[in-house]
Amino acid sequence: MDLLNVTRLFIRFGGIQALAGVDFRVEENEILSVIGPNGSGKTTLFNCISGVYRPTAGEIVFRGESLLGLSPDAVAVRGIARTFQNLRLFMHMTVMDNLLLGRHIKFRKNPLHAVFRIRTEEVPHRGAVEEIIDFLDLQAYRNSLVADCPYGVQKRVELGRALAVEPKLLLLDEPIAGLTSEEKQEFAYQIMEIRGRFKTAILLVEHDLRVASKLADRMVAFESGLEIAQGTPEEVQRHPKVIRAYLGEDV
Repeated sequence: MDLLNVTRLFIRFGGIQALAGVDFRVEENEILSVIGPNGSGKTTLFNCISGVYRPTAGEIVFRGESLLGLSPDAVAVRGIARTFQNLRLFMHMTVMDNLLLGRHIKFRKNPLHAVFRIRTEEVPHRGAVEEIIDFLDLQAYRNSLVADCPYGVQKRVELGRALAVEPKLLLLDEPIAGLTSEEKQEFAYQIMEIRGRFKTAILLVEHDLRVASKLADRMVAFESGLEIAQGTPEEVQRHPKVIRAYLGEDV
């Protein structure tokens, strides 16, 4: 069953056509990798889906509902969470507090609780965060300031904050960029585990084709805002347009 449908998606910035008629779908519990050279439109696609950008034309339908015109927080409420190419964490807050921020859309608004500092509702949300801390092996850093944590840990915190939203679709924008070889292997394993443990589909942007191929059920390839290939990882990587986009040579 299709979870997300993107149809004939266009977006233009002045004279630049950043996306030009992109079509693809994400199925329930699927991992779909989006690949392409720098500037091909991958992050722009994420910004359109998550409500940061408003497309010029086209449609984005999630669980049968159009996302066009919705704000990022409204998109998150409907079950889509994301990580970013460049970390967007609150560096001078603790790991625990950053993860709890991912639960804010789950909190019921009660002015009396705020006035009298009643924190009973926080208890179940902390329970959900504790599960994420265990899953991502963040126990040793739970009370540390994010700014004091190694980069690899910061990447896990951002992933954990996205998981705290309890998404049905998780958008991961180059999640292993800047990690060591060992950290990349561990992170890739955790991505695979997310699907089964948290029952979420994943849309993954990744430059490392070996990792993207290992993780993905299917792939879609972009070049200069155009979708140039779609299929299994093997099919996409053998496609002449994909080879030409990455290697700059004819096949």
